[in-house]
Amino acid sequence: MGPALRGSNSRSGSVLLARAGDGGSGSTGPQRGLCPILLGRNFPCQATALGSGPSSPPSFPFSRCSQGCAWGLPARGGQAPPVSQCLLAHHPSHVPLGPLWSRTGAGGGSQAPACLSSSFLGYRLGSTWHPAEHQAGSDPVSFSALGLVSGPPAGPSQSSARVSALLQAALGGQRLACAPVLPSLPASPGTQRPALRQGVLCPLPCARKPWEKLLCKSKVQAAGHRAAVARHCGAMAAGLRARLGTGCSSCWLWGWHLFPGLPGARLAHAGAADQLQQEYDAVVIGAGHNGLVAAAYLQRAGVRTVVLEKRHVLGGAAVTEEIVPGFKFSRASYLLSLLRPQIYTELELQRHGLRVLPRDPYSFTPLLEDKSPPRSLLLGHDMAQTQQQIAQFSQKDAQAYPKYEAFMGGLVSALDPLLDAPPVDTAALGQGSLIQRLRALQTLQPLLRAGLVLGRQLPRYYEVLTAPISKILDQWFESEPLKATLATDAVIGAMASPHTPGSGYVLLHHVMGELEGRQGAWGYVAGGMGALSQAIACAAAAHGAHIFTEKAVCHVLLGRDGRAQGVVLQDGTEVRSKLVLSNASPQITFLELTPQEQLPNDFVQRIRQVDTRSPVTKINVAVNQLPSFLAAPNTRDGRPLPHHQCSIHLNCEGTHLLHQAFTEATHGHPSSRPMIELCIPSALDPGLAPRGCHVVSLFTQYTPSVLAGGQPWDEQARNAYADTVFDCIEAYAPGFKASIIGRDILTPPDLERIFGLPGGNIFHGGMSLDQLYFARPAPSYSGYRSPIPSLYLCGSGAHPGGGVMGAAGRNAARVALEDFRRL
Repeated sequence: MGPALRGSNSRSGSVLLARAGDGGSGSTGPQRGLCPILLGRNFPCQATALGSGPSSPPSFPFSRCSQGCAWGLPARGGQAPPVSQCLLAHHPSHVPLGPLWSRTGAGGGSQAPACLSSSFLGYRLGSTWHPAEHQAGSDPVSFSALGLVSGPPAGPSQSSARVSALLQAALGGQRLACAPVLPSLPASPGTQRPALRQGVLCPLPCARKPWEKLLCKSKVQAAGHRAAVARHCGAMAAGLRARLGTGCSSCWLWGWHLFPGLPGARLAHAGAADQLQQEYDAVVIGAGHNGLVAAAYLQRAGVRTVVLEKRHVLGGAAVTEEIVPGFKFSRASYLLSLLRPQIYTELELQRHGLRVLPRDPYSFTPLLEDKSPPRSLLLGHDMAQTQQQIAQFSQKDAQAYPKYEAFMGGLVSALDPLLDAPPVDTAALGQGSLIQRLRALQTLQPLLRAGLVLGRQLPRYYEVLTAPISKILDQWFESEPLKATLATDAVIGAMASPHTPGSGYVLLHHVMGELEGRQGAWGYVAGGMGALSQAIACAAAAHGAHIFTEKAVCHVLLGRDGRAQGVVLQDGTEVRSKLVLSNASPQITFLELTPQEQLPNDFVQRIRQVDTRSPVTKINVAVNQLPSFLAAPNTRDGRPLPHHQCSIHLNCEGTHLLHQAFTEATHGHPSSRPMIELCIPSALDPGLAPRGCHVVSLFTQYTPSVLAGGQPWDEQARNAYADTVFDCIEAYAPGFKASIIGRDILTPPDLERIFGLPGGNIFHGGMSLDQLYFARPAPSYSGYRSPIPSLYLCGSGAHPGGGVMGAAGRNAARVALEDFRRL
């Protein structure tokens, strides 16, 4: 391992910079420089290298760029340039190559400037940095707080957001430690350890915040004090953002991250067992996106929270994993739309690195037909162009489509408020004191508001929620390609046919999201879905939450009074807490982690009866060229065309094909002509794959969880089904099979084994009407509380259900916080 820079500071409030990269070569030794204008103050910094003795000062052989800014100013007399200049780092094309500058850490080159001295964020293949790796007598390694998710920031705004997020964390009165608790990529093929890991801010265990100790304030008062400090830090960060905005337009913090160098801050490594405290206010089981959201809201309210994740990577099903070397896949979930807008703003996810890539057009359905070229249906946000596309098949449908969109939009606007509040507590309406009953009546408000919005249209909307989607679409349209394309949203992830009653709600569930203010829009997350989980985790950690990977929970601890009092890990470690929130499925939470004798028999029976059948097999494919469809051939240069950014629907010439595929699966056989939703996120996010190559996501159904005759989903069965899918794609896009470099096949049993999805169901249970709202996960327990006091369900198995929405985590945290304040 090459030398790493670590920083020392002599004044309170200094902020250091850490560079993502591997160690580098070159001369090392102490070097003093002056950082003259960081936050408008002078801070002396010292750069030293982890080594055994002093040597000659490092040199900074920068060359002037074409714009003549930051990097163009060479070091003077061996001293580093001002930190303001280093902050204005260039586009990668302007950055000197070398271990301290390149993302890969390959090659030789320049040392980092002394004014950017700090402990180095380890970005190493095959392992993580640990204090034990360093020579005796050196300080423990500290990790930068907002590690790169998938390459350099997109621009000045993203870099500035990362800087300001760290300033708030650094100056918010917390004692800080940084630890590599947010690994973003998976094990190399055949290994259990992640191929690439990265660090994130992880505040050190602290019984009470400093002002709580000195002023003896209550939790609520202390939280208010912290909020005031955060506002003060936000003003300071705004000043730094203004400074970042100066200079040439192509400059940004290319790969640099602030590390808060507070005097007296203790350093920790999350891999060390002694960093997990024995007691917290709240324990969150599972670091899926809902669990991370819940942790962020609890910690934000002053509840000391820890998140315990059994895998080596955060995010649950919202992860980015490098299954094929060089190709980064959103291995399970792959699109974003449903995430509640309140979570974006309240957790300031953009400041924590989240960047979403909207798609327009968003849907492409090529057809197999005798015409040359075959026709296709392309849907986008430009209504006139969309109507022109639909008119190929039916002028009547083209005229009806805007009215259909408005009709569905009205239902979405009515139901939207129901997502952000617990369902009505029917049990409390008929029991308890008068005050308790009046309080329960307040939960009726969202439901009443929904009824008022629907008004006279209520009967028609009721039909949408209860009828088969085929019946609803037949009332609006006559062309089969359009109906089949729209019907995919009604059956995706569900063991249901377009002719199944209640399938209309699943369609509604998939159109009730929004992206950048556009209703029903879907997009890719830059860096893959794992980047979303990283942003939420960073938001939680910035407030002080502790987040640990590879900490599998064995069972929930119960006190003599029957209340949840913490958890026991698989290694026997006990973690005590006043609250326990489970992001695991209801089946794992109540049938595996909770003592059965402590639960009501009827409740256990209801959990066992939850329909978790899954039709989904997810296939991730690495290809060396873009698919070229007969209905829309590629250009000679091979660059992505508009339809490549879409959800590409195959075998959707008519709804009868979807029903046929469903019928085969109900008899235990994988579909011979499966429904395929093909996405190519690298068309908009080229950093996901090597140059000229692409990652392809294939969300396919129908495949039964259990094959006919009890046959296992072994390697032969997996490959046979994958070959069927590839044969279908080949018919639409000749040459696809020859372009395949690698593949990752996840059948329903694989989805359950890897991600904890019961039966492989992506929603933690079917989204049929008998398993929604009042009845999710069971009647009388739809409000996130469980039969065990202080144990809460915060995952997709709770209201409002599945999808990368975050509503269950946010709602559950608010309910738990209400109870916590009464303890």
